[in-house]
Amino acid sequence: MRHLLRLTISALALAAALPAAAQAAAPVELRILAINDFHGNLRPPPGGIRIGDPEDKARKVMVAAGGAEYMATLVRQLREGRRNTIFVAAGDLIGASPFLSAMFHDEPSIESLSMMGLAISSVGNHEFDEGKAELLRMQNGGCHPVDGCQGPHPFTGAKFHYLAASTVETATGRSVLPPYEIREFDGIPVAFIGLTLKGTAGIVSPAGITGLEFRDEAETVNALVPQLKARGVEAIVVLIHEGGEPAGDYNDCPGISGPIVEIVKKFDRAVDVVVSGHTHRAYVCNIDGRLVTSGDKYGTLVTAIDLKLDPATRDVVSTRAENVIVANASLPKDPQQTALIEAYDKLAAPIANRPAGSVTQTLSRVPNEAGESALGDVIADAQLAATKDTKDGGAVIALTNPGGIRTDIVPKENGAISFGDVFASQPFRNRLVTVTLTGSQLKDMLEQQWLDPKRPRILQVSNGFSYTWDASKPLGERVAAETMTLNGRPIEQSTGYRVTLNDYLAVGGDGFTVAKQGNSPQYGGYDADALFAFFRAHGPIGPLPPTRILRVN
Repeated sequence: MRHLLRLTISALALAAALPAAAQAAAPVELRILAINDFHGNLRPPPGGIRIGDPEDKARKVMVAAGGAEYMATLVRQLREGRRNTIFVAAGDLIGASPFLSAMFHDEPSIESLSMMGLAISSVGNHEFDEGKAELLRMQNGGCHPVDGCQGPHPFTGAKFHYLAASTVETATGRSVLPPYEIREFDGIPVAFIGLTLKGTAGIVSPAGITGLEFRDEAETVNALVPQLKARGVEAIVVLIHEGGEPAGDYNDCPGISGPIVEIVKKFDRAVDVVVSGHTHRAYVCNIDGRLVTSGDKYGTLVTAIDLKLDPATRDVVSTRAENVIVANASLPKDPQQTALIEAYDKLAAPIANRPAGSVTQTLSRVPNEAGESALGDVIADAQLAATKDTKDGGAVIALTNPGGIRTDIVPKENGAISFGDVFASQPFRNRLVTVTLTGSQLKDMLEQQWLDPKRPRILQVSNGFSYTWDASKPLGERVAAETMTLNGRPIEQSTGYRVTLNDYLAVGGDGFTVAKQGNSPQYGGYDADALFAFFRAHGPIGPLPPTRILRVN
């Protein structure tokens, strides 16, 4: 009887202990909120986000979305009731920004995201638009070295931490910013690795990244895994400014292609989740057994990623994600964000609202099959007009890169446009520089438009200059020299021509290294100012027949 009593007592004690043990072993839940490619869009971007029509998936509908006031509210709502949350980003938070942010060198956007509680971000290529020193100022604060303190209050830098594992100082071999950050959630460490795309050096101004190299993404991550494991980390999240191109809607992933696919396949199996960006697309994917997400662009989406962490193994045991639209119609504005925007707008509005003239219809940045766009024509013409006088450079041709044209110019009432509209289309504030290139060098520079065959960069050209290219020809032979003309006369291969470029192109930006061979450089004003002056002098302006760049085959 005593033996039976002991067994009964032991069984009862075990039964009583089971719920507590089970509760202690329950997975730890973590919600990661993520954005990418915000690009300083403090206000909702024109056009919102295009998604599949819920009533007819074959159609697309536009949903008004984005804006810091609405995003802050959504981030707060998505955090509610969650014990463990963190807000992260995958780069290009700044750069190529609308006027309200760009006028203050993106300080308002850094403040806005800090105010929302952003914790960690990888560095994107646009974080290098003004060079390494300016990126470090974004992190640490202080006045702009040229324009000084322009804002309504001192700029103290980001409250979140930028990570740049693959961006290395060649002199020291160390990353320019920390490679990763470890956060604990109910005692379980989770590592966040941040890095930008390997090809950054080819798409930013070389002058701003002197002394830096951008290393292979997968090799960088895989080299860090042993360090993290030595620190007891099993759960690893990669924030990478590189992405893919899916065919589906914003929460789908059919037929995804692009660099992110192969990069993820090369990652060590220890990597659990990948938050991506750069391609301005939205997707929720499973690539090689890992969750891979991207949240469109300009703050139109917030990605809600839910993880379960095993307390025993400290690893990720389940993942799911959903892209949530920052819907302007259903979200109230965050008052703190409103106050921040109004403080900056009070200083910026008098400049942004200056009348620039008018247009007869929207000037689109979208190129035709030959690579020519209506807005590209106007911008090139404006740059030629600003530099054609001998005292201003004596230019006879102007060329501009398509990546520097960021938005369409859309007319308001009666076709009116403002300086803010003009600036939004040319937000990098590049200086114009006129150089002498021979006809042969000019042809060689045009051939460099196809250095990346999957992503040609067709330069926009000024009125009077034209050429024909043949898509069936091999690389380096696509432009027929005999078709290159200036005002109806053939371009002579040995003759020098004064050509206006922006200073990004002039130092070999976007891979146009031939531009660096230009002689007798003469610097002028800024690209946005040239476009503003052109509109004021020639309005109303409309699209011209696309006859400058011709394509066969």
